[in-house]
Amino acid sequence: MSDWDFLYEMNDRGYSPEEIADAAASGAAPWEWAQLDRKWIDASLDGEHSGQGQDDFLHGSQEQVDVFLDLVDCAVRYHMDTGRYLQIWGELGELYAEIKWGLKRHEAHRAGSDGAISGRLVEVKTISPEKSSDRVSVKSQGDFEQLLIVRIDSDFRFSAKLFERSELQGQNGKLLRGRFQLDGPGPA
Repeated sequence: MSDWDFLYEMNDRGYSPEEIADAAASGAAPWEWAQLDRKWIDASLDGEHSGQGQDDFLHGSQEQVDVFLDLVDCAVRYHMDTGRYLQIWGELGELYAEIKWGLKRHEAHRAGSDGAISGRLVEVKTISPEKSSDRVSVKSQGDFEQLLIVRIDSDFRFSAKLFERSELQGQNGKLLRGRFQLDGPGPA
């Protein structure tokens, strides 16, 4: 019996093609998901899957890092259980910016920027795994000097790029546009 025979069993049990695809992506049957505990999530976050461990989060307190990892763990478990994503992308992106990039956030509901990195005002935009585009838009009326684009992929790996406001397109319009690309130029 192969490691993937559970996919045939899922088909026999009446699981949908989407559920079978999710199981194939995770490498585990839904009835095994409860066994994928915090230890597996932690290994994914600080091992070969993400390339980022707690040591990479030099700017956050241990409590902030723990909260971030707990939220990511909850989002992963929710996705595994329901097949849907938990809609907390903006908060995850800003928390990541705090602990990875040193963002000092403003008080809640302040318009114009989310906080500052090294004394410069920064707007944070997060690209979720649900989005196929690597482009973001931000209102040009904001007082930010830099745009930090945080990308979260379908394996809940985080990456980010920081752009100067002057690098963004649409300088004469209501919206400025940035583009997260792993290779090549970013703003577009």
